[in-house]
Amino acid sequence: MFDPDIAPSGTLLGLLQRGRGDGTLHALAAQRADALAALEQCVLRDPRHDWRVESRSLYYARLYSELEGPLDGIEQHLFDPDDLGGSDDAPVGTTGPDEHRCGLALSVLGHLAGYGRRDAVLLLRRYAATGGNWEWALDELAVRDDDESLRALGPAILARFPQTAEGDARLAAALREAYEPRPWRLWAEDPDPAVSDRVRKASEQTAFDRWQRQMRPAGPTPGWSVRAVLDWAEEGLAANPPQYRDAPAARCLAAVAGPDDRDELLDAARGGPDAARAAALRHLADRQDRAALDLVEAAAAGPSDLVARAALESFARMRSVAALTRARAWSARDDALGAAAARMLACRGGAQDADRVLGALRRLVQREGADADGLAELVEGTGRLRIDCAAPVLRHIYRETSSSQLRGVAAHALARTDPSFGAGLAVECLWDCEETTRELAARAATTADVRVLAQLRRLAADPAEEAEVQTAVRGRLSSGEPAR
Repeated sequence: MFDPDIAPSGTLLGLLQRGRGDGTLHALAAQRADALAALEQCVLRDPRHDWRVESRSLYYARLYSELEGPLDGIEQHLFDPDDLGGSDDAPVGTTGPDEHRCGLALSVLGHLAGYGRRDAVLLLRRYAATGGNWEWALDELAVRDDDESLRALGPAILARFPQTAEGDARLAAALREAYEPRPWRLWAEDPDPAVSDRVRKASEQTAFDRWQRQMRPAGPTPGWSVRAVLDWAEEGLAANPPQYRDAPAARCLAAVAGPDDRDELLDAARGGPDAARAAALRHLADRQDRAALDLVEAAAAGPSDLVARAALESFARMRSVAALTRARAWSARDDALGAAAARMLACRGGAQDADRVLGALRRLVQREGADADGLAELVEGTGRLRIDCAAPVLRHIYRETSSSQLRGVAAHALARTDPSFGAGLAVECLWDCEETTRELAARAATTADVRVLAQLRRLAADPAEEAEVQTAVRGRLSSGEPAR
């Protein structure tokens, strides 16, 4: 997956890449050709750092509908020869189709199909029959297309799997991994035996494979003793490629270790081999052992990345008063342990920790920018602790971050810390790409701005809008609240 090239936040392209509400508002006010060019660039070159947690498809589909945008660019992108593999954007070492390359475009087409765009439906059908990432297109059609059209796709889909042992295995795997089962159920009932018999056989094979996996041992397991578990963790690290077993080994230690094993575990956590040390450290921290915090401090400053990572992750899970006290002492440190301590205070600290959390937030933004790792916890903490003087840095993060998820966290924090949020950024948030941000805006945006009521009514009538957003919108519309 490539690192997206994000334009400055003050440009139309930068706003659309971030999924900000102002992106839609600026696009509708811009020259149509410029707006469509920027929109198409976003859809064809996914700007998200992590498509699994960030939303864009409904946001872009709504703008395509507003602009009555043609789909020629999406069509050319989907049916480019790179679609079948070998793209420059494909992850290193892969030869098959790259779902990141066209997943966003297919999702946008799915929403457009839901809005009644016939050309989007036809593109999805054609791509499902011939495209590289046909499973994604089929899932989009499964929730929007009619039974007759889905049945018509059956022969083309089955033709992808030769009638050999390998082809039948791939067919069973495709059926098992399908997100939407509706097309497969239709094909299993198809009057053509060439279709229905193959799908039923694949379904039976899927059930048999699932039973076999449940009966088959999952893999190598450690012996039933502390020493055996620690040795098993080390054996994984020595394998080629390495298998990082420190976390599962710590879970195994929870089952086999007793009070008499504490000395052995302490020795391993202080100076054992890396994997064994990490596993013992995780176990002792999870048990809130009185020596765990000193072990965490020593390991976090040590030379081993594996042990340091285990120490920081273990510390983040600790819930004792002693851990919180130590976090206050560590939060001023300018290293990874200091950052972890500040995040703990943001999540669990009290009013006395406001200055520590705000200081850590400002330092991190100044040093690494609005997309730094670990920002979300600090931003959320400023809202939880209601640190009013954090509003300026929160607004900066809101505007500059390329993560729509982090922007939503910043919006929720601003709703708690910035008295001007309802009349300011909350209005923009009604057009945001993230449903939780739109839901917040539906509850918080003041109706003095004439655009607010109009957008609330659009969201209430939009069949593609999420249920939580519509609940907030309808509650607001039915409340009879006067304009503010």
